[in-house]
Amino acid sequence: GWTSSTKTGSLLMSEDAGLRLQLFMARCGVASRRHCEKLITDGQVMVNGCVVTVLGSRVLATDSVKWRGQVLRLVQRKVYVALHKPVGILCSNRDDQGRPLAGDLLKGAVTTRVFHVGRLDFMSSGLVFYTNDGDLARIVTHPSNGVRKEYVIDTADDLPEDCLRQYQRGLRIGGDQYRLAGYRVLGPRRAQLMLQQGRNREIRRVMEHFGIQIRRLQRTRIGIVSLKGIAPGTFRFLRAKETEWFLSRKPVGPHRP
Repeated sequence: GWTSSTKTGSLLMSEDAGLRLQLFMARCGVASRRHCEKLITDGQVMVNGCVVTVLGSRVLATDSVKWRGQVLRLVQRKVYVALHKPVGILCSNRDDQGRPLAGDLLKGAVTTRVFHVGRLDFMSSGLVFYTNDGDLARIVTHPSNGVRKEYVIDTADDLPEDCLRQYQRGLRIGGDQYRLAGYRVLGPRRAQLMLQQGRNREIRRVMEHFGIQIRRLQRTRIGIVSLKGIAPGTFRFLRAKETEWFLSRKPVGPHRP
């Protein structure tokens, strides 16, 4: 597997300016920057013993930052993992129902604290990234960076191509806008779908809108990384050229931070 080392000092902008709290947390391997913002506004983060809920607050190298009672420290080594999540495994840090967690499949082999980049629902399978690098997480998940995700769906009913055409033109369902980046018909009840944004349970919601039942939903690719060669329940580390491809992405189209 491939990892890279970064000196802590290089991550700080300057002794005076410090880092925005959500960026600091992301670089400590807590979660993506966007999710760290939610943790802050939910009142889960303390700086020097005080709860901080204001986004944009800055911290210095001398500040004590805690999340869930743990002192956060900037990561020295970045880890990038491609996991093949099976059906019946949850993409979450914890579960009150005691269901198996995807992150547990990494235990023993990955000793650094990592988080999932995006997620797949409980009954879906396929490719999920785990990392402690908040910058890579932001690049993969933010649509402005043009990182496409590919899925293969098998349906219980025939899948009319007109439904896929409508999906590609754009649909509004329950106040949310959904749009395919592209598709390929693989059979009467099978298709490959390409998403650039991908909202929570998007494909399932769109198929339900058309009255089509999904039998199987699998994510097969994220950017240049394919599921090929990764058996269900196993993983591999990203190669250097793969990580570099993501980290070198430039925003495409309109960008909204």
